[in-house]
Amino acid sequence: MKKLFFAASAICMLLAINVTTSAAVTSIVKTASVADFKKSPNGIWEGKMDGKTYWYKLDKSAKLWWSTDGKKWAAVENGMWADKEGKWLKIGDGKLWWSADQGKNWSEVPEWKWEGPKGEWYKFDAKWTLWVNK
Repeated sequence: MKKLFFAASAICMLLAINVTTSAAVTSIVKTASVADFKKSPNGIWEGKMDGKTYWYKLDKSAKLWWSTDGKKWAAVENGMWADKEGKWLKIGDGKLWWSADQGKNWSEVPEWKWEGPKGEWYKFDAKWTLWVNK
């Protein structure tokens, strides 16, 4: 009986190790895929505000433009857009900033990276080139 108990315990431990290892590998794979950014071919990113989809892009002086159809573009006077969580983002003093309290307080965006409405990740480099990970 003791042998049967020890055998069952050993099998349970092996299963637990396998599940733990699988979870760790899955976590590593997800982390690695987040790091796989590619240069955006058109410099355009998607955003949502009040349930409406907008497209954004920067001009050569890092001024923000938006469009509702991807064809007609207008300057964004306040220079802000929102990420997936509703934080406001803007460019100022040569940096990317965000605010979680509708513009009362601003902090620099870590790695200049934010999440779009469909789970895609965007980031800017030092020259304001847009990179994306879908």
